[in-house]
Amino acid sequence: MFAFAFLFGLPAAAAPFTPASDAEVVERLPATADPAVRAVESLRRQLAAPAAPGQPAGDRTALRLEIARRYFDLAMAQGDPRYVGYASAAIAPIAEAARNMAPYWLVLGLIQQYNHEFDKALKSLDRAAQLDPQAAEPISWQAAIYMVQARYREALGECTRLVPLAAPLLARGCTAYVQASTGQLAPAYEDFRKDVAGATGAAPALLVWDHTRLAEMALRLQRPADAEAHFKQALQQGVTDQFLLGAYADYLIAAKRPAEAVQLLAGWERSDILLLRLAIAGKAAGDAKAAGWAAQLRERFVDAARRGDRLHEQEAARFELDLESNPAKALALARSNYAVQKEPRDAEILMRSALAANDAKAAQPALDWMRISGYQDPALDLLADQLAAKGAIR
Repeated sequence: MFAFAFLFGLPAAAAPFTPASDAEVVERLPATADPAVRAVESLRRQLAAPAAPGQPAGDRTALRLEIARRYFDLAMAQGDPRYVGYASAAIAPIAEAARNMAPYWLVLGLIQQYNHEFDKALKSLDRAAQLDPQAAEPISWQAAIYMVQARYREALGECTRLVPLAAPLLARGCTAYVQASTGQLAPAYEDFRKDVAGATGAAPALLVWDHTRLAEMALRLQRPADAEAHFKQALQQGVTDQFLLGAYADYLIAAKRPAEAVQLLAGWERSDILLLRLAIAGKAAGDAKAAGWAAQLRERFVDAARRGDRLHEQEAARFELDLESNPAKALALARSNYAVQKEPRDAEILMRSALAANDAKAAQPALDWMRISGYQDPALDLLADQLAAKGAIR
């Protein structure tokens, strides 16, 4: 929950794939695969088997919804969007039968937000919340989308709606994240850090999110030791989370520790956001695999552009800027990306690309966002000052 990163990559030759039938084999995985993969494959076998005599149709509908949700969770954890295609295929036949079921609208909304169909996702999630007024998850995902769109007032409203529905730490984390993005960084960090430290029995996945957010806040407060401690506490939860890995890798790269970033991300080539960091860290560390990682990314981004796939644009812009030394192309991608999503990383790559392309005014939307939101980050402040010196309005 609250995974504010939706750009997950495709293997070079793989496109989003929707199976033709429930019996079709979508992927052969080794026997030692993740238990989550084995579990969803078991459910698919149940779905492909003939229905038992007298089995209610609703049983199959519920099974499809469970399969779809498990596939979506795999996509978020592992960064492989083929799982989103499988999730879409699982629910496609039940659109009419499940129209009054909250889980259907929740899963549909999650798939839509993954595909950056944010307005559709908000409507689907709102429908899920209407059908199940006691459910916290649709509301938390609406807050996540509003954060991606830099619609902080609406996000805070969703956080407030969470208070009577969700675990206190979840609702508090939602509010703290909005506060930290709107000029209240220091108090948000200190208060939320105390909340997390005093929490007992919190779910490991929630603690991963909490400590990752706290690490990012600590970095913006120029407290790197605290940030690293939070990253390590998140890793200790034993939850596979590619956003955590990407954020920690970025920290290690910025701290001039690229070899550690390479070690952290070993085996994660299937995820674009992590392969990008592998290539950047590998280049900085002089790793022999760095050129190969960059070549894989190049193929994937060419493939994505050919399909008209815009889910990768933030990462593609960073690839063009940091690995291909092509600031003009990086700026074009960063501008297109910023029109859709406006998180701090989106602003950062737009600002960096504009500076490198000697087109400071192209970053004006990011500077306007910083000024209006009150977002605090010394690294972005430095970029903003450099852009202002070249004609942008600070």
